[in-house]
Amino acid sequence: MSEPILEVRDLRVSVTGKPEIEIVHGVDLTVNRGEVHALMGPNGSGKSTLANAIAGNPSYTVDSGSIIFAGADITEERPDERARRGLFLSFQYPTTIPGVTMVNFLRAALSARRGEDVPAREFLGQLRETLATLKIDEDFARRYVNDGFSGGEKKRAEILQLGMLRPELAILDETDSGLDVDALRTVAEGINALRTPKIGLLIITHYQRILNYITPDVVHVMVHGKIVRSGGPELAKQIEENGYDPILQELGIGEEVAVS
Repeated sequence: MSEPILEVRDLRVSVTGKPEIEIVHGVDLTVNRGEVHALMGPNGSGKSTLANAIAGNPSYTVDSGSIIFAGADITEERPDERARRGLFLSFQYPTTIPGVTMVNFLRAALSARRGEDVPAREFLGQLRETLATLKIDEDFARRYVNDGFSGGEKKRAEILQLGMLRPELAILDETDSGLDVDALRTVAEGINALRTPKIGLLIITHYQRILNYITPDVVHVMVHGKIVRSGGPELAKQIEENGYDPILQELGIGEEVAVS
């Protein structure tokens, strides 16, 4: 039997400082090691809010429920504590850091993940191995973090971070956003290259297209802050063909939602 890496139990999340604005309404979600889960839904359905709450973003408050990671309750932990445990979140809009090379950034991040300085020789060996696995040129790692990067390069930089940090759970928030077909394929191939039986993946997306390259074990549909349907890869294909309207109509709710 697979071991759960993430268990979200009856989670309710609001905007910090505005408890009356509840965005996530009692979500239950379990991701096992080695599994790929896709979380889909219309704009403003609460997908990114759920991801940020799991990662500990202080802009959101967990009003009730719990987040269990690798058997430990992390609901009250800081984001850095969760990251050191092995939780990774990629961003929709990665930050640019002029003057800081990818090499220096990655070594600092890896040292923080381990809680101790990583020897230069060991770090460089791991970096070269990861770059080779992801088919990324070594010159890429000498550039400043996201400075002048195209959309595809920013997403590749995040996948490189994923490969170096080797987390136990990776939440990829709209990694396919704004990518053309070639860039999407390249990023997806990188994700597939890093899949192992030990890592859990939660891919958040509006569209089925990235799932043409990364086959999920489970697909969830989130609407109005709730997971309203779960199924296999065929559920994503149904959404691609018919949109979300049939699900919304079946649930008897309108299309408009106000938050993300």
